[in-house]
Amino acid sequence: MDRFAELKAFCLVASNGGFSSAARQLNVATSSVTRLVDALEARLGAPLLNRSTRSITLTDSGREYLEQAIQILAALDEADDTAAGRGAEPQGVLRVTAPVTLANRYIAPLLPQLAQRYPRLELDMRLSDAMVNMVDEAIDVAIRIGNPERQPNLIARKLAGHKRYICASPAYLAQHGKPQVPDDLARHNCLLFSYGAGRASWRLRNADLAAEVEVRGSISVNNAEMLRQAAIGGLGLVMLAAWLIQEDLDAGRLVAVLTDYQVNPGEMEVGIYAVYPANRRGATKIHVFTDMLAEALQAAEPGGN
Repeated sequence: MDRFAELKAFCLVASNGGFSSAARQLNVATSSVTRLVDALEARLGAPLLNRSTRSITLTDSGREYLEQAIQILAALDEADDTAAGRGAEPQGVLRVTAPVTLANRYIAPLLPQLAQRYPRLELDMRLSDAMVNMVDEAIDVAIRIGNPERQPNLIARKLAGHKRYICASPAYLAQHGKPQVPDDLARHNCLLFSYGAGRASWRLRNADLAAEVEVRGSISVNNAEMLRQAAIGGLGLVMLAAWLIQEDLDAGRLVAVLTDYQVNPGEMEVGIYAVYPANRRGATKIHVFTDMLAEALQAAEPGGN
């Protein structure tokens, strides 16, 4: 059998958690995918998948093999891109992970344009506000907010800045007052994005002061859109990205406070990044997608076109 077909079938089964979904992506019968994976395991003399009626999981050998198999297939794609030239039409599946709200706001509106301009490109989106493992999920490009850890096997391309505001509804501020200095935040109900840590703090910085204030609140959730709606409903102060709430600020649904400070929950120097494997730096489908997203994000920034 074709060894590359075996590798591709195995990677799709592993990343999708089943033979049927892998078969749909390959446009073949499920039995064909099963035979390819069976042949791969027989040739290697080791089981790569734990199979049950409920789920498909990787064995220890399977996890190690998957990482190398993804690199091999990525190298083949890279060779194809190089041979065809950067001007070649992008084609095939592009697996992208992105935060839920950012994707709904900025990637979803791009889909018709992307499909019209690149009809042979297939987009497989995995939306999550959690940090997705790119190897385990066979991800080609991850859209991430923050300041990504620099790794030699990954490229982090900054697509746009990421300014945040602390804000609340006019009704909340009328009842509880407007914080005048960072320490005032500790006395307010602060609606929190859940990062999985027990203690929450907000960092503020201007030319004269750098402060970190421990904050508490009645709501903690790992979705920015829910926090936005809670803040508009008058439940408390919230720290959210400008790209999410600029229209609310302009319309008066939310009012920014402590505006002479730069604010963030963690590091100050943050942005919106596209992260992808270093060996895919020349992949046309990654470049056309990230270029289009960068243009949309930069146009939405204050002062953007």
